[in-house]
Amino acid sequence: MNGAKWVDPAPFEGVRPRVPWWVLVPGKAKWIAALVALVWLVLVGVVRLVVVVVRYPVVTLVPVSAAWCWWRFGLSPLVLALLSLVAALLVWAGLDRGSFLRHGWYRLVTEWRRATVYVPKWRSVMRLSDLAKRDRGREYRPKLRRVRSEGWRDRVRVRMIPAQSPEAWELRRDNLAHSFGARSCRVRVLRPRLLELDFVHADPLVRPVPVPALEGSADVDFKRVVVGRTETGKPWRVRLLGSQLLVVGVPGAGKGSVLWSIVWQLAPAVRAGLVRLVGIDPKGGMELGQVPDAFDRLVFGSGADAVELLEEIAAEVKERAARYRGIRRLWARDTGEPLTVLIVDELADVIAYQADKQLRERAARAVQTIASQGRAPGYVLVGLVQDPRKEVVSFRHLFSTRVALRLDEPQQVDMVLGDGVRQRGAAAHEISENTPGVAWVKQDGQREPERARAFNVTDADLATLRDYFRPAEVRPFPTKPDGAEEVAA
Repeated sequence: MNGAKWVDPAPFEGVRPRVPWWVLVPGKAKWIAALVALVWLVLVGVVRLVVVVVRYPVVTLVPVSAAWCWWRFGLSPLVLALLSLVAALLVWAGLDRGSFLRHGWYRLVTEWRRATVYVPKWRSVMRLSDLAKRDRGREYRPKLRRVRSEGWRDRVRVRMIPAQSPEAWELRRDNLAHSFGARSCRVRVLRPRLLELDFVHADPLVRPVPVPALEGSADVDFKRVVVGRTETGKPWRVRLLGSQLLVVGVPGAGKGSVLWSIVWQLAPAVRAGLVRLVGIDPKGGMELGQVPDAFDRLVFGSGADAVELLEEIAAEVKERAARYRGIRRLWARDTGEPLTVLIVDELADVIAYQADKQLRERAARAVQTIASQGRAPGYVLVGLVQDPRKEVVSFRHLFSTRVALRLDEPQQVDMVLGDGVRQRGAAAHEISENTPGVAWVKQDGQREPERARAFNVTDADLATLRDYFRPAEVRPFPTKPDGAEEVAA
């Protein structure tokens, strides 16, 4: 006793025993819980097995079928079946190579690359590239959803983790490309939280694209003019009606290919009177002078004549827009007036490199009027330039369609196509000198740029185009020296 307070001489210092919660559960409940857990595990196993079969149909079904045939019929019928399958595949490849690659070979390559490249490396690459995050002891890792191989590229679909943006993947494009053994990587946004990574292994545009045959029909879709082929094998379509086109590239990049591809496809409409071509060639006619009969108006040089022509077209734009007021909002074929396409080769020589300041300012004002107001009344400006800097072309934003051929510097890519396109894979500064006409294309309202190659218009093709536009000559029937007409045998 300590006064009136009792003091325990030996207090209990042991830990109160704890038992698992399931010990307190009644016996019947344990059996029910065990049965539910067993059913759940079987269900999960079946679902995962189905997912594996769906994702790897060839890898799973072929060995299972081969093992069943061996067990059921023996080795000889299995060898005969395999030889027959190989022969059928060879015949298929010989008859329709495209279908065989698309539905046969590329599926095998897809299974192989998913099982040997992406699945084994995915976890470590996500961690080392800092795309996986850990919070409260739990790891959040982007999910590998689907892999599709197309020979020259692998399309890998990825589901991002919460609070992650596509910019985080765009900043690590080079890391991902080297990690998975690809030449480059491009990031495309499919929908919120879902990305598709293009791992490029080869260049499908390494070979020139020949021009198609000249068509006699003037039924040309001015909103979808085919001027080449994209890297996916689809036609490269350029919108002319309701758009302005800026083509930028260093010397030898293939600006002439884009120019003459447009003229080549518009040739039937030009000859039918649906399209009027107007051209300015500051190089003295070395480019547009190859086919002068295709143009309604053509000026060689960048002096006063070129500036006056620009001002003439700008005045026509305002005059036609005034006539369409209250009648229509966009030019159409039924107006009875041709779609005017103004082609200015070396645009910088006209609006920036003029020696006369007054001519330079007049030309810049006229070009800006055409670019800003010519869309609705049916006037299209196709400008070709080498230097895309603001000091040269200060109104790049007026061109709704921009084509970046081979460029000198990485910064020029963003100047032409817009901020951020280089991070998404538009490497116009890396285009090879051996592939003129290859370009990155971007239209207003389109987030992802597109890679394509214009038709390879040769000198022989230009000669064909000259003959196409050359007016027919009426020659007199040959006569004999005595004046009598020669009778054909």
